[in-house]
Amino acid sequence: MTIQKYPTTADFAVEKLGCSGIDSPLEETDFIADDASVVYSSDPAELKHCLNNEEDILAFEKAGPRDKIFHDPAWTKAAILTAGGLCPGINDVIKGLVRTLILQYEVPVVYGVRYGYRGLIPEFGLQPLLLNEDNVDNIHESGGSILGTSRGRQDESTMVNTLIRMNINVLFCIGGDGTLRCAHDVAAVIKKRKLAISVIGIPKTIDNDINFIDQSFGFETAVYATNSVITAAHNEAKGSFNGIGLVKVMGRDSGFVAAYAALANSHVNYCLVPEEKFELNGDGPNSLLTGLETRLTEKEHAVIMVAEGAGQEFFSDNTAETDASGNKLHQDIGPFLKEKIEEHFNSISMEVNVKYFDPSYMIRSLPAFGTDAVFCIMLAQKAVHAAMSGRTDMVIGHWHDYFTHVPIALATRERKKIILNSPLWNSVKSITCSYAGTTNP
Repeated sequence: MTIQKYPTTADFAVEKLGCSGIDSPLEETDFIADDASVVYSSDPAELKHCLNNEEDILAFEKAGPRDKIFHDPAWTKAAILTAGGLCPGINDVIKGLVRTLILQYEVPVVYGVRYGYRGLIPEFGLQPLLLNEDNVDNIHESGGSILGTSRGRQDESTMVNTLIRMNINVLFCIGGDGTLRCAHDVAAVIKKRKLAISVIGIPKTIDNDINFIDQSFGFETAVYATNSVITAAHNEAKGSFNGIGLVKVMGRDSGFVAAYAALANSHVNYCLVPEEKFELNGDGPNSLLTGLETRLTEKEHAVIMVAEGAGQEFFSDNTAETDASGNKLHQDIGPFLKEKIEEHFNSISMEVNVKYFDPSYMIRSLPAFGTDAVFCIMLAQKAVHAAMSGRTDMVIGHWHDYFTHVPIALATRERKKIILNSPLWNSVKSITCSYAGTTNP
């Protein structure tokens, strides 16, 4: 995987609140050495070069339980919040955090902060929920978040005051880029005040766009859930003369959901993502409408997958406005494409029947499926281990099939995007009509 800005050794350093001198209460556990690591690069030549030149080998801290911990479980009060958009698996993560804290570490108090960071601002009047193994027992069966969520930043100093007032010394923040940036700012205030409060992030982004993390929870379920929609779009397209099934999926700045969905269900003939610009009209290899003419002439149907952030260059009134979380607001590419396709084929007197599908909210509010649910639980367990060991200002990552500790500043410094010369994108192009005049069955 290519990273736009190459990191340095210092970028991988994880903050610790102090020395860990308390024996872990965990029994029959394979503890992780405190200095255990996971190498960043998987290229043997690069690693050999570092060794031969006595250069540092870049590596993440390896996640897992330590035999010595920082926070005394008997005196620990933990809080959990979820922020940003919904995503499959949030409740699985909440349940995993609660059960690991209570059943493994015997932490006596675990609060659920309601509606994201708003729950730490007194003026909103949101009472926290007291969580235990009983009232989280069935929550993994439902989508959404039992704690509720919200977008937008809140005053970090006020939130830290709330943590102090509630005697909370461990805070878990489940969210994406904006949520993690806010968690980083909260941790900075805590550090400035010299407080012993751990702030740990669990990466939640259905777009899978957090850097230095190979996969985030909910992504696999989202890709799986597109299957029935793509099949429906294909059936609708084949059911009408010159039918076109147009499916819009999540992907504000990164097109991973669209790319993986196209590979998972090869009915997709065109995959449009934010990373690669395309033309509407023209004779170039990336001209959508020219390619569609050829496709319909030969096959009489087509399925188009488009990520929500694709084609923003077509909107003349595209502005720099942002939502409450600081994300750039995008124009709606789905209806725009439907309109442009219909206008084009009307202008050349060629019949088309366009059926438009937008399953975004249906997908992101689902519960997690299969191995995605397993991934949620394991992320939660590793987050608790990190917090109890006194780590802070970090997010639980996954790299080379290992769970890792990633400083929030490193994870959020830029978005992860599809690399256009990567095996992933080459695979997508090989099974779709990526060039005018080519078709797949």
